[in-house]
Amino acid sequence: MRVGFVLPLGDNAEVDVPKTGPDILAMARDVESAGFDSLWVFDHLLMVENGATEPVGSWEAWTLLAALAAVTETSRLGTIVTCTGFRPPALLAKMAHTVHEMSGGRLILGVGAGWHQPEYTAFGYPFDHRYSRFAEALTVLTGLLRDGRSDFAGKFYTTVDCPLLPPATCPPPPVLIGTRGAKMLALTARHADAYNTAWHGQPGPRWVNDRAAMHAACADAGRDPTTLTMTVGMFVKSDDAAEDAPGVRCDAGAIAEAMHAWEGEGVDELILYLDPPSRARAAVVEQALGRYRG
Repeated sequence: MRVGFVLPLGDNAEVDVPKTGPDILAMARDVESAGFDSLWVFDHLLMVENGATEPVGSWEAWTLLAALAAVTETSRLGTIVTCTGFRPPALLAKMAHTVHEMSGGRLILGVGAGWHQPEYTAFGYPFDHRYSRFAEALTVLTGLLRDGRSDFAGKFYTTVDCPLLPPATCPPPPVLIGTRGAKMLALTARHADAYNTAWHGQPGPRWVNDRAAMHAACADAGRDPTTLTMTVGMFVKSDDAAEDAPGVRCDAGAIAEAMHAWEGEGVDELILYLDPPSRARAAVVEQALGRYRG
C-alpha cells in the first residue's frame, strides 16, 4: 500500500508547523526522504471556521505544486482536492498538464466541486449549480488531458477546438474525485481513475458504507470496481483530543497498526493528515511508516 502525506499550507499558526514557502518545501523533502510515496496539498483560498470573525488563508495550491515539482524527485504530487469552481477548466487542465510534465509525470489530479461558501463569496466566484458546473468542468478537463483537445459547449463552460500544447510526453495524470454524494459517485464511476474517502481513523462502518456506495456506483456504470484506485484519507488527531475523538493517536505504534489495518481492507493508498502538521508530529509518522514497512 502506498502512503501519502498532506503538507501544511501556511494557514496554521501553531508552533513548529512550517508556514513559509522555504519551510514547507524543506518538510516536503524530508517527508519524501522518509519514504512517503506522495505529497498532497489542499486547495483553499481562505477559511472561516468555528464562528471566527476573521478568515485564515493558505498559499495558492498550484503555485506551491510547481515549486514542489522542482524540489522533489520521487514522490507523486496530489491535490486533495482542487476546486473546479476557482479556475476555468481549460486553464486548470493547462496548469495540471504543466505541473505533470515539469515533475516527470508525478501529478495526481484530485478534483471536487468545493463546499466552503465564504471563499467563493470573497473572491467573486458563483456558488450555485455546483454539481452541474463540476460535471461540465470534468468533461473539459478529461477531454484535454486524455485526448489533448476539447470542443465543448455547455451551460457554464465552452471550449472551441482547444488544444493542450505543448504535446504531452507523459501519460495523462490520473483523475481522482473525493466525494460521498450519489450524483458525484456516479461521475466518479464514469470518469475518474481514483476515488478518495476521508477523513477516517481506523477502518470502521463509515468506510464500509463509503466503499459499498462506490462499488454500487461502479455497478450502475458497468465498471469493474477493481479498475478504480481506492484511496483513503486518515486523520491523525491532536495530542489533546479525547481518546474517543475521531482519528488515530499520534503514536508510531498506533499509526503503524492503522496502516496495516487499511492495507488489509485492500486500500491502494493511505493519505495522512496531521492536526497539527508540526515537524515533531511528522517525525512520529515517519517512524510509523518505517515500522509499517519494516
